[in-house]
Amino acid sequence: MTQNPLPADLSHVTDWVFDLDNTLYPRRCNLFSQIDIRITHYMMEVTRLDFEAARALQKVYYRDYGTTLNGLMQVHKIDPDHFLNTVHAIDYSPVDPHPVLVETIRALPGRKFILTNGDTGHARAVLGRLGGSDLFEHVHDIRAMTYVPKPHKQAYDGFLAEYGIAPERAVMFDDLEKNLVVPHEMGMATVQVMAEDDYRNDQVESWELERSAGPHVHHATQDLAGFLRALLG
Repeated sequence: MTQNPLPADLSHVTDWVFDLDNTLYPRRCNLFSQIDIRITHYMMEVTRLDFEAARALQKVYYRDYGTTLNGLMQVHKIDPDHFLNTVHAIDYSPVDPHPVLVETIRALPGRKFILTNGDTGHARAVLGRLGGSDLFEHVHDIRAMTYVPKPHKQAYDGFLAEYGIAPERAVMFDDLEKNLVVPHEMGMATVQVMAEDDYRNDQVESWELERSAGPHVHHATQDLAGFLRALLG
């Protein structure tokens, strides 16, 4: 994949906003594959459907509601805390320490945030594996979003207001291009963090791996650390 030329227009950024899953660690770690299967079993318990039917419905909820959790809350009125505690009981060892990424993010001028549809406990576990437990000012998670996830505008509005972030001085990094639509519309710069060219996983929907040619994706990279290091010169 050819990376877009590095943008001079990111020199104005004072607030750096990162998604967590498949953004701060590579998709090949397959953490979400573990979570994904646990979500399917949760769906089976709630809906009494068999594995295939529950999985199909899970993907519909993920696509249409932003997260499967949001769909389950809207349609089945489940307890979100029980869901989050259940599906994040996973093995985090596939995430390797990444001192280059950690130190590069640390060197960025300004504040650093995580905006994730996961929960804080999951984020802290990932950051601990990366070696960046103290790297971010705040982790704004699904609970802080009052369970209304990205890509819904309410999720971004609440986040920006909570920390006094001016969108025109911020940049959003996310692996899913649909999560960059609202940041673009609000005036944020956007960077899509892409999976490796040879990445394949039967549990991942094809739309999750696509690069959009739309105007909401300003820049794209398969190497987040390299992209940021180049920005720092």
